[in-house]
Amino acid sequence: MLKNERLQRIVDKVNQEGVVTVNDIIQELEVSDMTVRRDLDKLEKEGLLSRIHGGAQSITLLQKQEKSNSEKQAVQIKEKQEIAKLAADLINDGETIFIGPGTTLEFLAQELINKKIRIVTNSLPVFSALSRSTTVDLLLIGGEYRSITGAFTGSLTQSNIGSLKFAKAFISCNGIYNNDIATYSETEGNIQKLAFENSIEKFLLADSQKFNVYDFCVFYHLSDLTALITDSGISKGNLKKYGKLTRIFTAKSKS
Repeated sequence: MLKNERLQRIVDKVNQEGVVTVNDIIQELEVSDMTVRRDLDKLEKEGLLSRIHGGAQSITLLQKQEKSNSEKQAVQIKEKQEIAKLAADLINDGETIFIGPGTTLEFLAQELINKKIRIVTNSLPVFSALSRSTTVDLLLIGGEYRSITGAFTGSLTQSNIGSLKFAKAFISCNGIYNNDIATYSETEGNIQKLAFENSIEKFLLADSQKFNVYDFCVFYHLSDLTALITDSGISKGNLKKYGKLTRIFTAKSKS
C-alpha cells in the first residue's frame, strides 16, 4: 500500500469513528506500531486529526459544543430513569453520599427524596430537586458557577470536597472509551475525580449512548470503579468489552 493511500485511510477511519487507537490501525492496515505513530504525527501537523494518548481523534469531535443542561434533559429520558432507579436501590438509610452534576443524576435525586440519608452535591439542579425533602440532610458545595450545567467548580469547591468523606459517590460522564471516563469540562472533571477518590464506593451512571465516545477531559478510569450503572439498551458487545474492566449493573442483571 502506498503511503498516501495509507494516510487517507487513516483519516477516513478517524473521521468515521471519531476516535481510533494505534492498535486499531495496526490491525486494519497491517503496518508496524512505529509506522502508525509517524503517520499520526504527520497528519496532526497537517491539521487532519488530533493525537490523543494511544491513538487519535477527529477534528470534528474536538469542535463539538458542550450541550446545556436543558438540552440533555430532553434526551434518553427513559434510559436515565431506569439508571436512576437502579442506583437508588444501592443507597441505604444513614449513608453519606456524593451526587455530581448531570441530568441522569437529577433523576437519581428524585428517587431519593424520601430516603433518610445525607447528600452532598455541587449541582444546583440536584440540590433543587432534593430541597423539598424532609428526610434528606442536604449540603450544597459552592464555588464558581457553570450555568451551562448548573455545577459549582473551582478551588473553593475542591477545598470543601477534599475535606469530606463519602460512603458512595455517584458521578456521570459524557463518554466512555476503552478504560477512560471523560467529560467536556476539565474543571468539572477535577471535582468528579476528587469526589471518587474521597468515596469508599464509586459508581458511574452512564446511558448506553455514552459508550465508545470520547470527550476532552479524562477524569477517571473504569477499572477503578466499584461499578458502572447503565440502561438495558447496552449492546452485548459493549457489555462484554467493558465488563472486563468493571462490574456493570443493568435492569436485566445486577451481577
